[in-house]
Amino acid sequence: MADAPDADVEVEVDAELVARLVAAQHPSFLGPVRPVAVGWDNAIFRLGDRWAVRMPRRALGDRNVRHEQRWLARVAAALPPGVASPVPVAAGVPGDGYPYAWSITPWFHGEAAASVDPAGRTDVAEALAETIVALGRPAPADAPPNPYRGVPLVARDDVVAERLASGRLERVVATDAAALAGVWADALAAPAWPGPPRWVHGDPHPGNLLVRAGSGGALRLTALLDFGDLTSGDPATDLAAAWLVFDTAGRERFRSRVEAMRATDAADWTRARGWALAMGSAIVDTVGVDGPIGRVGAHALEQVLLD
Repeated sequence: MADAPDADVEVEVDAELVARLVAAQHPSFLGPVRPVAVGWDNAIFRLGDRWAVRMPRRALGDRNVRHEQRWLARVAAALPPGVASPVPVAAGVPGDGYPYAWSITPWFHGEAAASVDPAGRTDVAEALAETIVALGRPAPADAPPNPYRGVPLVARDDVVAERLASGRLERVVATDAAALAGVWADALAAPAWPGPPRWVHGDPHPGNLLVRAGSGGALRLTALLDFGDLTSGDPATDLAAAWLVFDTAGRERFRSRVEAMRATDAADWTRARGWALAMGSAIVDTVGVDGPIGRVGAHALEQVLLD
């Protein structure tokens, strides 16, 4: 709950509403319903043993769920074997006073990488690099638009610059806003992505990575979650995972694997660092640092200052 902002929440969702909607629209899936997570845009419920229900809490979440319903099966087909994604198995429509589209998806067992110490996430560096490269193929002209991800960084300058100048970050987490402003200036100065738009997950933080212990106890990446920000544009957006997910050692392994699979240059990684700063500062500014997602934001700000 601490990681879900209260502002701009338009609809409260509970298990009773979910049960009624499933019974009315998709009764073959009906089973016990219980809440498991509340995010910025959606609430997630477990439905029986096999399914999850993704319920938007505000209009932006409705848009994102509709994008997932249309596009995710096509995008997920490119992911590496063994890395799943929550492709909707049933699409819900507004009803019973609830105004938004909603989805039933598979339930995946595991734990969010956000609950793992950053040093422990190094185990999945190569797998995440392979997943992001596989996802980031050229996108069609009608890929879902997103004004917050995949765009040239200059489009995010007003909001990020205001955040850095406000003093809020320094009050919430011990960071050097002036140094962060220098990182941001470097990212803005980097050459823009010159190629065709590529698919972008848009939110590659460890809360959206599901992991499980494999043989020998090493973690393996089992699923990439929450494609609500799915869009096309600059693939450096998803390379921000280097700072959002990993420490220095993991980042080196992640970057090495990306570079072995896809041509990148210094400008791509400079923009990616800027994206990590933009995402990390948004998290800290919105929800603080007390919850698991807040700690992801604080980690990202720490890491971008190390490189």
